[in-house]
Amino acid sequence: MAKGVRVVITLECTECRTNPNKRSNGVSRYTSTKNRRKHSGRMEFRKYCPHCNKHTVHKETK
Repeated sequence: MAKGVRVVITLECTECRTNPNKRSNGVSRYTSTKNRRKHSGRMEFRKYCPHCNKHTVHKETK
């Protein structure tokens, strides 16, 4: 069976991961899909993080 072109990815907040003095414990994560043929590299979006209480950059994780 052949694999599909679209895959599910996980986006994780970069500020929550790197800042030890954040407002609350935890890391904001979103799920999305991407086209493997058009976007072969890792994607990043500006999404709202409820732990940081602002819009931050969310990068694709493994």
